[in-house]
Amino acid sequence: MAEYDLFVIGGGSGGVACARRAASYGAKVGLAENSRMGGTCVIRGCVPKKLMHYGAHFNEMFKAAKSYGWMGQAPELDFEKLLTARNKEIARLNGIYISMLQKAGVTIHAGTAEIAKGREGAHAIVVDGERHIAKHVVIAVGAKPAFPDVPGIEHAVTSDHILEDIYALPNKLVVVGAGYIGVELASIFNGLGVETTLVLRGDLPLRGFDGELRNKLTVELENHGLQIRPKTEIRLIEKAGDQIKLQTNVGPIECDKVVYATGRKPIPNTKNIGLEELGVRVNGDGAIYVNTHYESNVDGIIAVGDCSDHAGHGLDSGHHDLTPVAIAEGRAVAERLFNNNTISVAYDTIPTAVFGMPQVGSVGLDEDQARSLSYDVEIYKTDFKPMLHTLTNMDRRIFMKLVVDKSTSEVIGCHLVGDEAAEIIQGFAVAMTAGALKSHFDDTVALHPSAAEEFVTMYQPATQM
Repeated sequence: MAEYDLFVIGGGSGGVACARRAASYGAKVGLAENSRMGGTCVIRGCVPKKLMHYGAHFNEMFKAAKSYGWMGQAPELDFEKLLTARNKEIARLNGIYISMLQKAGVTIHAGTAEIAKGREGAHAIVVDGERHIAKHVVIAVGAKPAFPDVPGIEHAVTSDHILEDIYALPNKLVVVGAGYIGVELASIFNGLGVETTLVLRGDLPLRGFDGELRNKLTVELENHGLQIRPKTEIRLIEKAGDQIKLQTNVGPIECDKVVYATGRKPIPNTKNIGLEELGVRVNGDGAIYVNTHYESNVDGIIAVGDCSDHAGHGLDSGHHDLTPVAIAEGRAVAERLFNNNTISVAYDTIPTAVFGMPQVGSVGLDEDQARSLSYDVEIYKTDFKPMLHTLTNMDRRIFMKLVVDKSTSEVIGCHLVGDEAAEIIQGFAVAMTAGALKSHFDDTVALHPSAAEEFVTMYQPATQM
């Protein structure tokens, strides 16, 4: 048995960040993980997705290259080589995470952890029969995909399969769900040359984003060749040989692979780790209710990342289920407990990116949110052909939008559809976190020629309120 100042359950991004930061301040830290290190992001999320996004992006670049004088036949895709290289990189990162923890002085316990009642002022953590004691326990177990209750759902796969396994490139693919993951996976396979259909129950992809951005994105996705089927509900999935038929409210759709990307359900990962016995309050999905310090209702039990519910301090559960948020929360916990430093995560200006084709970048409030909160809204926007495609015959556009509080001139929303949106939006998130005014944007000299310069050259409001 070992005694720890802090024990972290979960080796994902949030747990690793918390453990390393705490150990750097001299805390004795243990961490339990029953799988590979890195969690959803590294193993079956952000990293493999971005690598596949890069792979798919080459297809369009090969086509565009001809307009720039590059002649000859475009290379053929070796899909298995792409997946093998992707998995090799994930294995390398797993090793790096283990090495970082060990160098920081964190003791790693490979296995499944459960929390039990310990002596007064401490909790017991049991990892595969081995018992440990810790005053503070951080739960950072993340989330996993959930299938809906649809007849024949066993014939579908989740994003975990797509981003972890080796499989043949499908000829026809259906992606069900048009949130982050759905748009990204559909874009990747469409970019790889697969006949891809994106099925959604609503009118437009990316519910929760700016309405005008969603409209612009839909047009651009279709210009890239993606088939979008709105207002479509899957009622039955049938399989005959290698073919799959989806029976829907608007007729059948045929494919040879169907991916359900209707979101990651928070959180079956909290089940069977002893929370009920300790009396830890959780929501209906199993996410742990936490306060502004990420503490549960039980002393010493803390939760960060996707497995926490922030409803108690004004944030919707699941609204910020992003890897960098989990990292920031984990570090905030370590700072408060072991460095006497209470820091706040800037939830209002969290930048988000959707790695579709094209990409989406967003930070702050969208127009409808701002109006619903009674801001005196002023809108600036632009829509233009990117310079890359002035020499090609491809129908491509970039859309940018600023939401400004007219009464203070503060920029409260920044939204973008176009290539490199993720790289562009990060810098503007810094500016907004610092409280940038529209005049600061106007006073900044543009970097020309670039797409990003348009954010500092929009001088005339699109609407007058």
